[in-house]
Amino acid sequence: MDIIEKYFPELSYEQKLKLKELKPNYKDWNQKINVISRKDIDNFYERHVLHSLAIAKVVTFENESRIIDVGTGGGFPGLPLAILFPNANFTLLDSIGKKLKVIDEIASKLEIDNIETVHSRIEDISIKCDYIISRAVTNLPKFINLTKHLFKKNEKSKASIFYLKGGDFENELKQIHQKSKVIDLNQIFEEEFFETKKLIEIST
Repeated sequence: MDIIEKYFPELSYEQKLKLKELKPNYKDWNQKINVISRKDIDNFYERHVLHSLAIAKVVTFENESRIIDVGTGGGFPGLPLAILFPNANFTLLDSIGKKLKVIDEIASKLEIDNIETVHSRIEDISIKCDYIISRAVTNLPKFINLTKHLFKKNEKSKASIFYLKGGDFENELKQIHQKSKVIDLNQIFEEEFFETKKLIEIST
C-alpha cells in the first residue's frame, strides 16, 4: 500500500482501507481461481492497482458519470478506480463469467457499491456510457470499432477512451482517425515497471 499512498496522498481513510483489503482478498481467491497472474501477486499494488489508478492522474470522473471497463478480467482498471471515484458508476464487462463472480464477491465484501458486472461480449451490450476504460484487450482500431456504439449521444458526454497499453503501437495509432494523446507513465511513476507503459486518451 505504501506505493499507492506515495502517489495518492489525498486518499480518505475509507479509501485506504478498501484498497488495503484488495490484496488479501485477491490472494485468497487466486488460490481457487486464476484471477490474475500468480507471479504478479507479490507486485499486486504496483502492477495492478497503481497501473489502474494511472487513469486518475489524467481524468477526474464526474459524479453520476457512467464508465465501462471493457475486458475487465480480474477487475482492472475498474475496481480500484471505483474506490477512488465512489460517486461515479462503473460497469465491469467481460466474457469470462467466473472472474466476474470473484469481482462481485470482493466488491460486496468491501462494500464497493458503485460497480456492476456484466457477463457479455462488447458487441452484445447496449449500455450507454460517458467513458470507456481498458487494459489492452485488443489492437486499438478494432477496440474503437467494437466500442463506438456504447457512447451516449449528447452534448454533455465527453465520450473518451482511456486505454492502458505497453510496447510499440505506432502503427495502430496511424490507423485511427480520432484525436489521440499518449501519456508516458514513466513520467508519472518512477518505478521500473512503468518504463514502457502508456496511457492512450482517445476522443471519439
